[in-house]
Amino acid sequence: MKRQRFIILFSILYIIPLGFYTKFYSGPAENWVNDSFGGLLYEIFWCLVIASIFVKAKPIKIALWVFVFTCMLEFLQLWHPAFLEFVRSNFIGRTILGNSFNWMDFPYYLAGSLAGYLILISIRKINQK
Repeated sequence: MKRQRFIILFSILYIIPLGFYTKFYSGPAENWVNDSFGGLLYEIFWCLVIASIFVKAKPIKIALWVFVFTCMLEFLQLWHPAFLEFVRSNFIGRTILGNSFNWMDFPYYLAGSLAGYLILISIRKINQK
């Protein structure tokens, strides 16, 4: 378990700067990297975080719950009460909650959750060696 948790935490430390980089990237396909690819990494990040907390949870359950929860967060972007606008008023709040609804985010959430699932499966296999 300790080795698995270490690999997960190392993966989280790798994906955090990569995810933030997508928000500041400028170059070819800038809009796609900033808006869509970041969503894929966001899903992987949350799969890793949940797996680090619930080490014995099945990767498929983690990936499904992360997908469902982030889809709910996407719909939450249609709602703009004062307390949510306050949270979204800073970079971290916008990064976690988002600020605009987009149907095209859902395929990236699905792909990211699938990638998170595959990463968690890979980590488990490495841990078993």
